[in-house]
Amino acid sequence: MIVLQTIAVALSMYSALPMPQFAWDQRNMRCAMAAFPLVGVFCGAAVWLWAWLCGVLDFGPVLTGAGIALAPVVITGGIHLDGFCDTVDALASHQDRERKLEILKDSHCGAFAVIATASYLVFLAALCSELPTDNRILLSLGLCFVLSRALSGTAVTTFPCAKNSGLVHTFSDMAAKKLSRTLLILVAIAASAGLVVLGSVWAVVAAMVMFGIYYALSMKIFGGITGDLAGWFLQWAELLMIFALVVTRESEVLL
Repeated sequence: MIVLQTIAVALSMYSALPMPQFAWDQRNMRCAMAAFPLVGVFCGAAVWLWAWLCGVLDFGPVLTGAGIALAPVVITGGIHLDGFCDTVDALASHQDRERKLEILKDSHCGAFAVIATASYLVFLAALCSELPTDNRILLSLGLCFVLSRALSGTAVTTFPCAKNSGLVHTFSDMAAKKLSRTLLILVAIAASAGLVVLGSVWAVVAAMVMFGIYYALSMKIFGGITGDLAGWFLQWAELLMIFALVVTRESEVLL
């Protein structure tokens, strides 16, 4: 029962999927972060379903790619894009650390966030339109969604928090850190191995490079991670992994 509650807590927080509601407590939150990669499974399933529907209805690559780009947003409710927006505004402010942290908490959306998010989604949709919708690519995409969340969860259970409040601090504080970190690392290794077997080793490299950038930027500019920075990382990691899939696919075509 606790396992199901733990999964429900993770999915209700990091997805828009309907879940039974439980009161958050020490028992069902201690390993909730370890269930975070399951959201990636649902994102992969949504992408597969959309690709199948596009095949049945004979949609073109533009509409297919747009749907693939937006399917994870529908599943997550845009929670990670929200963090991406706030982080872009904070980074563009060129203020001191405390002011940047205040901007992260601000519910208003600045011009830089709007411009960056629109550009991000257009470029992501364009990349997705370049991908074939065969089983290898769709499975690779699903593993990318799992890997990005496994790495994000690993950061929450490993990196210091920038402030003593917020969602990331709550999960980090209540998590059974050692167990959660171990499970998340195992999931990350399994997802990476799957991508390598599928011939998508550069997607793994892209995710690891972004993970390093995430740590360096968070520590240097913000003094640790926050929920918004976690969303910013996840969006960039997925964009770079999909870019790697497109580039390697084009290289295979040329060869």
